[in-house]
Amino acid sequence: MIRRLLVLAASLGFCASLSAQQIVLTGAGSTFAYPLYSAWGADYARLHPNVHVNYQSIGSGGGIRQVSSGTVDFGGTDGPMTDQQLAQARQSVGSTILHLPTALGADVPTYNIPGVTASLNFTPAALAGIYLGSITKWNDPEIARANPGVKLPASGIIVCHRSDGSGTTYVWADYLSKVSPEWKRRVGVSTSVDWPVGIGGKGNEGVAGFVHQMPNSIGYVELIYAIQNHMSYGLVRNAAGKFVKADLNSVTEAAAGAVKNMPADFRVSITNAPGAGAYPISSFTWILVRRSMPDKAKGAALKAFLIWALTDGQKLTAPLSYAPLAPQVVAKEMRAIQTLQY
Repeated sequence: MIRRLLVLAASLGFCASLSAQQIVLTGAGSTFAYPLYSAWGADYARLHPNVHVNYQSIGSGGGIRQVSSGTVDFGGTDGPMTDQQLAQARQSVGSTILHLPTALGADVPTYNIPGVTASLNFTPAALAGIYLGSITKWNDPEIARANPGVKLPASGIIVCHRSDGSGTTYVWADYLSKVSPEWKRRVGVSTSVDWPVGIGGKGNEGVAGFVHQMPNSIGYVELIYAIQNHMSYGLVRNAAGKFVKADLNSVTEAAAGAVKNMPADFRVSITNAPGAGAYPISSFTWILVRRSMPDKAKGAALKAFLIWALTDGQKLTAPLSYAPLAPQVVAKEMRAIQTLQY
């Protein structure tokens, strides 16, 4: 009898340990999406105490590299992987990589000009000229014409950009390539580019820090970083000729065309989108996952987290200045998630 009780107790203890198994989902990449993924991880842990989501803000380039080498369970990027990167990843980890849009965000031009409190208007030519190094003073005619009545100083512009591989850079460069033939020819589009001018900061945090500390500077950051750091950021003239400020409505309008014609692999650019109210430097941000994983328990946990993020998790987007996904996009993603071999 005692022996039976001991065996039963041992069996019950073993089952309890299985039900209480702790699963850690590791992710890395986009600093653009870090505030959202951090909030998701904390909220999901409250609902599922046995699942911990650990996301490192290392830049989209790092996220692509790590998911492609299998060192993380998921990556984060704001610039979709190229065909070459996808082929290399498949060879490395033995699985294709799926892009899953998680939210919409925006790059904003943020600046620190002593004595200027107005929200400045930026033309495409002004932003391209500043980052190409052909516009070097704040009172340059291209900037002054768009800001009548604003007393702009003759101070030199200190240009700040990302030093790491970055989806935020990809979005910025993608936009500039669409509005400036010179940028497209000289610099192009990538998560890392050969900058004509400027100083580099690591992460959105680094660029925001530089601009916050350095008078007469300009940088580009994800909208939430400008808001959280109480930084000035400008309106940008869009393809319809309107100066538009980044907010939930203008970012959502930028995605309207993509929502109707979302490609099967979800890789799409929405910079310089048509529409009178569209903010022109908008983007989806994506989670990158392998279609198959050797650890089935971890795979099941990851699939459950992804489904939650695309449904209940969308409620956390707007409070963090991201625009939620359209229902049509979520429905298409749910079908894609069901193809994951976990």
